[in-house]
Amino acid sequence: MIAKMNARPTPPILFLIFLLTCLCRPLQADEGLANHVVVRKSDRKLYLMRDNEILREFDIALGLMPEGPKVQEGDFRTPEGSYHLTNRRINSDFFMAIQISYPSAEDVEIAKALKVKPGSYIMIHGQPEQPKKPRDYYASYDWTDGCIAVSNAAMVDIWQLTTINTPITITP
Repeated sequence: MIAKMNARPTPPILFLIFLLTCLCRPLQADEGLANHVVVRKSDRKLYLMRDNEILREFDIALGLMPEGPKVQEGDFRTPEGSYHLTNRRINSDFFMAIQISYPSAEDVEIAKALKVKPGSYIMIHGQPEQPKKPRDYYASYDWTDGCIAVSNAAMVDIWQLTTINTPITITP
């Protein structure tokens, strides 16, 4: 003989549900994510920030000519200014890549006044998939064409803790 189960919750179960509902706040979709990325070129650091607090700090490599802002395509400089993260690439020449919204309207105007192209495809990325130099070189020198490079482990953290449209500020 099959026993018939009572479909109504018992008072202790109702009390437990009530306690969980009152005591547990709902999880936010963006809880723990960075809401701002800050790059300090002179310190060679990238900071993932949340409400002005540092969540993570990473060492970076910059373009081959790190001093000053990017002005034109091929100058090997890393831009300076305020941008956003715009695109994610899992398949690239580097271990993961997140595109930055360079050039801004201001960057385009500066390049136009100089009669040069401002450049494009500035990324935060990991190490080259096909390295041309020993691996330790990439951790010790500025080596990019103007991008911001980090270790592969750092790139995983940056990927997981940012979203498209996260603001990024790059300072001298």
